[in-house]
Amino acid sequence: MAPPIYSALIISLGLGTTMTFASTHWYLAWMGIEINTLAIIPLMAQNHIPRAIEATTKYFFVQATASATLLFAGISNAFLTGQWDITYTPYTLTSTLITLALAMKIGLAPLHSWMPEVMQGLNLLTGLILSTWQKLAPLYLIYQIQPNNPNIFIALGLLSIIVGGWGGFNQVQLRKILAYSSIAHLGWMILILSFSPPLALLTIIIYILMTFSLFSSFMLTRTTHINSLSTTWAKIPILTVSTPLILLSLGGLPPLTGFMPKWMILQELTKQSLCPLATMAALSSLFSLYFYLRLSYAMTLTMPPNNPAGTLPWRLNPRHNTLPLALTTTSTICLLPMTPAIMSLMPF
Repeated sequence: MAPPIYSALIISLGLGTTMTFASTHWYLAWMGIEINTLAIIPLMAQNHIPRAIEATTKYFFVQATASATLLFAGISNAFLTGQWDITYTPYTLTSTLITLALAMKIGLAPLHSWMPEVMQGLNLLTGLILSTWQKLAPLYLIYQIQPNNPNIFIALGLLSIIVGGWGGFNQVQLRKILAYSSIAHLGWMILILSFSPPLALLTIIIYILMTFSLFSSFMLTRTTHINSLSTTWAKIPILTVSTPLILLSLGGLPPLTGFMPKWMILQELTKQSLCPLATMAALSSLFSLYFYLRLSYAMTLTMPPNNPAGTLPWRLNPRHNTLPLALTTTSTICLLPMTPAIMSLMPF
């Protein structure tokens, strides 16, 4: 893709999300999400292979369905209330429709089935954009509407945690595993959103840090299959140490950064007298932890290299800038001791 076209698409991605962030009118917010969707479709189809075209087509149809539902719910809300204000959704039917449309856009269970298939057809960079930046605008709208009854958020969140962990069990394609990981982490965000929006914001920030560092590691080694992880030591040996730590941080193991949001979410649910819900969420996260451990062992212990003599990759300097990877990896591994400072800064 020509650099000017690529730059225009990236600017359009930023413009669409910024427009949604700045909107208080349903129509303008919907327009920002549409700009975002139309900007990423050429990025998804830039590799002219059948799998990428199939993934782009699936993504387009799912997003078009969700956008039509969102627009219909916004118009219905304006018809019933007489105003287009995003924060004013007093009717249960319209707020539920809006929530489900936005859940389909970001891939929350049970509206998640498109996410792993689409991710499998993309390159790692576009998959990173889909897993992080494309979630921001719909999550902002979900935060704005916040229905009076939080049961729909609880149901979507808990189901996403279970499905995100269960779906990744038998996967060997890293992009599908990352898609299920995204579903599970979104479940944690939605689960706590009704009770503590600042904690949901902290969760998505840490999720973006961890996901960026993991995608960057895989892009650096050009790894897309679990069997390829065993050759990481021959390409960039330091990643054999750092990538398992990133994976364990995504799984939420202490003393890594990923433990912080889960720990605080479980604490907040306990304060809200929702101990059974906190217990179910904690137990369901063990599913996700299993496939993170599986990937970690694939890199370090259980899969020998099996490389014939003389075919090891040359240890050349990487073409990518590794400074962002170094910064995000450090943050992914080492931020847990800063939890008291973060709690003092954010109004939990």
